[in-house]
Amino acid sequence: MFKNMMGEVAVLFSYPKHLFILFARLVIAYGFTKPALMKLHDMESTAAWFHNLSIPFPTFSAYFVTGIEVIGIVLLLIGLFTRQVSIFLMFVMLGAILFVHGPHGYSVAENGIEIPLYYFLFLSIFAAFGAGKYSLDHVLFKDDNNE
Repeated sequence: MFKNMMGEVAVLFSYPKHLFILFARLVIAYGFTKPALMKLHDMESTAAWFHNLSIPFPTFSAYFVTGIEVIGIVLLLIGLFTRQVSIFLMFVMLGAILFVHGPHGYSVAENGIEIPLYYFLFLSIFAAFGAGKYSLDHVLFKDDNNE
């Protein structure tokens, strides 16, 4: 009986899964927006900040990271090349964890790794499972994981 009930629950939650994936993509893209625009608005300050954080090649890294974030926002919003851009954004989050948030511990209240870790986990879900049915990836590439 329990097995049948769990099967029914699984079927029930399989219907809106693509809506959940769409919503998660939109939320993660929105979350990247303000930090990306702040970097983009003043690249000199971003490069100086990267230098203060001891990030290698701070000017190049500032432009590279900002470019990945801006392109990533657009691609996540429309669901195009979602797996690939998620991997690039995962590396950005690893950099944020190591260079920016790591020294502050885990808690978000202390600017710790909590939020970038959540972003990393969501991005790993997109990298593994794709963008869902409501995406250009599904329209253009008919990814099998989207059925």
